[in-house]
Amino acid sequence: MDTADRMTYLARIGYRGATEPSPAVLADLQFAHLLTVPFENLSIHTGEWIRLRPDWLFDKVVRRRRGGFCYELNGLFAELLVDLGFAVERLAARVYSDDGSLGIPFDHLCLRVTAGGQAWLVDVGFGDNFVVPLVLDDPREQADGRRRYRIEPDGDERILWAGPRRSYRFSLTPFALADFEPGRCYHTTSPESYFTARRMISRLTPEGRVTLCDDRLIVTTGDEKREEPVAGAGEWRRLAAERFGIDLGGR
Repeated sequence: MDTADRMTYLARIGYRGATEPSPAVLADLQFAHLLTVPFENLSIHTGEWIRLRPDWLFDKVVRRRRGGFCYELNGLFAELLVDLGFAVERLAARVYSDDGSLGIPFDHLCLRVTAGGQAWLVDVGFGDNFVVPLVLDDPREQADGRRRYRIEPDGDERILWAGPRRSYRFSLTPFALADFEPGRCYHTTSPESYFTARRMISRLTPEGRVTLCDDRLIVTTGDEKREEPVAGAGEWRRLAAERFGIDLGGR
């Protein structure tokens, strides 16, 4: 990533602060990313082939101002962090379903980032999740200002808890972005994948979160959640543009 690309990426996430590889900068970058780049799966539903290459991801997320899911968002965010001088490793996680079962290997991509002599769990690609980095090797509860989290050691792996609910299980083995290709293939093609079942766009807001699903808009402000039905394809495209800056044209 050259200087121009770095500055373009920082502008995309509205970040104008310091850039030294410190814990405070890491937290500010994660929060800024979550506020501006939506978690979304629209490429799967419009027939756009997702490529796990930094140049392709940069074009989609930064130049075309789109979002993506974990492989795209954390995959690209890792490139920015490395460029700024952080030590970054891509970790593979398996997501817990509501019944307690685990997803496929390479189900999710999250990041281990070293800053200030400490390892942090970083994630900008999991939807409604922790909004600032979590200390990776601290099993105690950690708060992000909205919810309490805990990283539980379990043998060679870790379990991320969001309050009373298990979010995902991950190992500390580092992987290359290309290693997540089987997960990308599954989640973009399998009828068993959550991502092929319905369209969705979701983004953190200063007050809470805004999410656009197939048939409704969900606006969360603090503990209050408001749902509004979406009347047809034209209304859906309008909301995607107005709420998330995504222009789908006639698709």
